[in-house]
Amino acid sequence: MSTRNVVVTDAVRCVDCGFCREVNVCRSQGECSGCLSCYYACPYEAKKIIEVVRPLKYVTIKIDGVEHAVPSGITLKEALRLSGLVFSEPWKKGITAPCGVGGCWACAVIVDGALERACITPVKDGMEVELDVEKVEPLRIVHGPEPHPVGGKATPWWEVGRAPYVEAAVWTAGCNLRCPQCQNWRITYDNSSAAVSPSEAARLLVACGKLYGTKGLAISGGEPTLNRRWLVGFFKELKRLGSGFRLHLDSNGTVLTPDYVDELVESGCNNIGIEPKAGRLETYMRITGLKDEELAREYFDRSWSAVKYISERYSGTVYLGVGIAYNAAWMGFEELAEIGDRIASIDPKIQVTVLDYFPSFRRRDIKRPSYKEMLCVKETLEGAGLRTVIVQTSVGHVGPGQPR
Repeated sequence: MSTRNVVVTDAVRCVDCGFCREVNVCRSQGECSGCLSCYYACPYEAKKIIEVVRPLKYVTIKIDGVEHAVPSGITLKEALRLSGLVFSEPWKKGITAPCGVGGCWACAVIVDGALERACITPVKDGMEVELDVEKVEPLRIVHGPEPHPVGGKATPWWEVGRAPYVEAAVWTAGCNLRCPQCQNWRITYDNSSAAVSPSEAARLLVACGKLYGTKGLAISGGEPTLNRRWLVGFFKELKRLGSGFRLHLDSNGTVLTPDYVDELVESGCNNIGIEPKAGRLETYMRITGLKDEELAREYFDRSWSAVKYISERYSGTVYLGVGIAYNAAWMGFEELAEIGDRIASIDPKIQVTVLDYFPSFRRRDIKRPSYKEMLCVKETLEGAGLRTVIVQTSVGHVGPGQPR
């Protein structure tokens, strides 16, 4: 017998919204493999983890031609770990498993001749797995492209409002954070849409940019940086096809190490927005939903380090923006002032965009900040010496020097 964690539905909480049938879809048939994708994705928290005892059975799979006996009823990711595969850290090259919900495809291996995600695919007897994914083009779930009138955290503020659309954008599924108020949760937790190659995504985005006459081409999420090989290939193809466009990455910054940033810039990315979200670790944990303090600190520190590195290394080459997630439910004005001081100590000219987080996903209890409140946020950050502060409000963005 063996003990394992599985997910069941709490009928009291379930509202039959259909998200787990249509968007974040279970890949296990009849027996939960414990991937936890639906547990993280359910907007009503109707999925519960329970411990069950089952007979211990084994199946045989081949990994690069070598047979391995692994327990039945588990994910391929777990089977690969039990067979000795060490997944890379999400900021490194190689096979990684950062999102756990099937959106980013960074854990994909070749299964019975086709690329497939190890994190949500149940193991089955006779499965043949190849680990040399470099020989095939990577895949990822992408939404869009669509024209965007405002842009993201690092869209140069002076471009907004001068044309109907400032950027053409795509949004990637999959994220390594678990923000309970995720504003893009229907994209973030999508594991059922068809995945595309970086070249296909780039071709569609460039076509959209040309059609709508935008200055920028952007990618956001979810978290775009989780599949490094895909993202680097995407920017290389944008650079080849999209001459004259500003190439914009919006990221939470959690996996942007200096070498990763360098590779992206070399590949053509010249416009980067980083969202450290908060100024204090405890606030960051409330916003991101991370329970592991050590992991949260690692992500928090790396996102702020990415801001500093890009500012110092690529000043004048890469246009940098910083995003802050504001709501009075988790952040006060004292912390805002601390954030302002921190950014100003790096460079007071850095563009700072404050997002007025509204009720969404699992945080339907919060209240969207008022227009007046967001103006106070702007004044607080400008009081710390920041020269380029934009605040998102319920009636539009307010930027530097704009009337209030």
